[in-house]
Amino acid sequence: MSKEVDVDCTVNGRPCKRRVQSRMLLVDFLRDELGLTGTHIGCDTGHCGACTVIMDGVTIKSCLLLAVQASGSEVLTIEGVGEGGKLHPLQQAFLEHQGLQCGYCTPGMILSSLFLLKRNPNPTEEEVRKAIEGNLCRCTGYLGILKAVKAAASAMKKGT
Repeated sequence: MSKEVDVDCTVNGRPCKRRVQSRMLLVDFLRDELGLTGTHIGCDTGHCGACTVIMDGVTIKSCLLLAVQASGSEVLTIEGVGEGGKLHPLQQAFLEHQGLQCGYCTPGMILSSLFLLKRNPNPTEEEVRKAIEGNLCRCTGYLGILKAVKAAASAMKKGT
């Protein structure tokens, strides 16, 4: 029988504290305990990137971390990317440039792309490809995603 542990972290700017099984994965904590179902469960091995979130300013695969490992950390999920019900420029660009099809990989793609754009506001296509290489998409062929990230970079520089 697994023991229970306290998880005390900040998710999307809000403090949260829960007592959970010590073996609970971060992805399950986000989805099942906090109701943040935008973080998807794909392969459970860290290969697909559907569970990508940003923790303490770095992208991580939430299926590879225990929830307790997020204690004391700040976690950003797709639900925390936009503000006040308005889409973030990156989300808007994915919509406008057909950067999504079925949408399953989209949250992870957006968070990986956001991580890139915060470090490099004017990435080359090769830098975008490198930034999203840990996120698999079986629908789009990546061209719309590349266009979306470049368009978002331009919009973010303009402050829109």
